[in-house]
Amino acid sequence: MSTPSRSKRPYLIRAMHEWMGDNGNTPHIVVDASAEGVVVPQEHVKDGKIILNISNSAAHNLNMTNEAVSFRARFSGVAFDVWVPVVSVLGIYAKETGQGMIFSQGANQPEPPDPEIKDVPRAGRSHLKVVK
Repeated sequence: MSTPSRSKRPYLIRAMHEWMGDNGNTPHIVVDASAEGVVVPQEHVKDGKIILNISNSAAHNLNMTNEAVSFRARFSGVAFDVWVPVVSVLGIYAKETGQGMIFSQGANQPEPPDPEIKDVPRAGRSHLKVVK
């Protein structure tokens, strides 16, 4: 009996954050502000979404766990403690280049294939060659 797989989303958010920082870019996340548990300044929400700068210089005490992204930031000069459940993160991108990832939303995500299925049709012969 297998245990349910953990979501890849928090791991990908952390990896993209690190990659963007290493490349001198500014990571931003797009958040579904209407999702349950999201704590963001509502006056900055547009069309039910908010874009948050999660660079190390803007997001103080940044904590990215498997459950949430949390930090303290200033919005229009006022300090605010942000709490964003990972499932509400719709994407992460670099402000300078636009490169990043967009995530599927909760219930609309397709189910992953069952690893127990053995009758998966195989494509023709592999194009890979053994090099010695």
